[in-house]
Amino acid sequence: MDLLQIKTFIDAMAASDLSEMVAGKDGWTLRLLRDGASPGAAAPAPAAPRTRPRAAAPAEIRSPMAGIVYLRPSPGEADFVAPGSTIAAGAVICVVEAMKTFLQVRAERGGTIAAILVASGEEVELGQPLMRLG
Repeated sequence: MDLLQIKTFIDAMAASDLSEMVAGKDGWTLRLLRDGASPGAAAPAPAAPRTRPRAAAPAEIRSPMAGIVYLRPSPGEADFVAPGSTIAAGAVICVVEAMKTFLQVRAERGGTIAAILVASGEEVELGQPLMRLG
């Protein structure tokens, strides 16, 4: 694992609300913890409720890092999801690869895939919308 790969993981974690991230490659293990997070513990609940409820608009699933997006587990297999698919929170919806490191992209909430906004094999940027939930 080199410095650029480590920076990619740090950027991906900074762009998400994850409290912990673990990645491994070639015998190396990288573990990132957000300040105040205990290893393996769930993120603490917010102290006060939000003042504004979330908008009811469709949610977008965004890329957690820059790289190449793949919509299926491997060539010859079916796509993880298709428009109209109903998914549960935590379901794998695609994979983003950077420097031979593959990161599964999981849905933060359940719903129905309204649109797939990228093509398999396409280069994506950090935070780029990948799919829209309806």
